[in-house]
Amino acid sequence: MQRTSLAESWNLDQILDDLNEFGFALVDDVYSNEYVQSLVHECTSHLAEFRAAGVQNGVVSHIRSDHILWIDGQLPIAQQHIKALEEFSQALNQAFYLGIKEVEAHFACYNAGEFYALHRDNPQQKNDRIISTVFYVHESWQEDWGGQLRLQDKNGQWHIIQPSPNRLAIFQSDLLHEVLRSKQQRLSITAWLRSGGSIWNQG
Repeated sequence: MQRTSLAESWNLDQILDDLNEFGFALVDDVYSNEYVQSLVHECTSHLAEFRAAGVQNGVVSHIRSDHILWIDGQLPIAQQHIKALEEFSQALNQAFYLGIKEVEAHFACYNAGEFYALHRDNPQQKNDRIISTVFYVHESWQEDWGGQLRLQDKNGQWHIIQPSPNRLAIFQSDLLHEVLRSKQQRLSITAWLRSGGSIWNQG
């Protein structure tokens, strides 16, 4: 399957400007309908393999209740999205000297009633996550279904981001954010652009 190239489908200048000014950016209509349908099928056909994200080493976390499946070579459709993010990482490195070297990603499923409370993906720069991204995989969404991304930008302003199908949210990993309780099954790919120790310039 041929994915629309990054240069044709994403307004890189606008994304970089928004990241620089606000610390986050949104991209709508990211991929072709054909690719999205294939991605939805790949995600939903593996739902039985998802595990509770809030359980690690037998310890239950109460700040999240979603389910995840890490993306590897056994998920070739999702890998195409990872390739696009790797290409995007090169543009970020050129613009902001972030030194991003890799992308890690998983599918995420929020069933009705599930949420992820306020947190940062890179608290106090304790890991190598520089940029966080969320791509919404479900085929339809209504505003009253919940599941929004609530995000505080780098200027301290709060935003409510609707999980619209085929939308990509991009934000600094150190920004405070949460996923509001969902009323319907909400599917996405969460990915982090990781660096070998560089941190985002807060200035």
